[in-house]
Amino acid sequence: MNGIAVSWTAGVGILINGATALLLMRGQKNDLNVRGAFLHMAADTLVSVGVVISGIVIHYTGWTIIDPIVSLAIAAVILISTWELLSDSLRLAVDGIPEGIDLQEIEQLLAKEEHVEGTHHIHVWAISTTETALTAHVVVDDLTHWPEVTENLKHTLSEHGISHATLEPETPDSHCHDPEC
Repeated sequence: MNGIAVSWTAGVGILINGATALLLMRGQKNDLNVRGAFLHMAADTLVSVGVVISGIVIHYTGWTIIDPIVSLAIAAVILISTWELLSDSLRLAVDGIPEGIDLQEIEQLLAKEEHVEGTHHIHVWAISTTETALTAHVVVDDLTHWPEVTENLKHTLSEHGISHATLEPETPDSHCHDPEC
């Protein structure tokens, strides 16, 4: 094997994959798909770095065992760095509460609104990699306040990362107090 030729080829891969990873770096914080693409390009860059190192070591020492050693080290780094991506993807697939959304905090925000006497049946899930949805039953003191309450709650929820809210109004006398309803 010509270690120097392999190293030069991998060096080109470092430049191309590294530049692509840099372009994706900013967007990967807010979008699961972009994060996946970023991690893919970063991993490709890391693999190219490993190939350069292996090629140089093989060329100067003839020590070919370095190739599988570097490969295993890179595989471990990739596995560790993509664990959170896998976790977030599974949470999205099973409609779990998105990372960064505190359900108790959301319940408190809803309850703080003027004219709101209580909330129940609150469900929060991701509808895409960038949008979060909520449904909730909101008990209001008087339905004449509902348009104002809805607008205020949707604005507050939007500030906390929930872009799509479906709120169902109830009055204290129409609200079922049985936990099963």
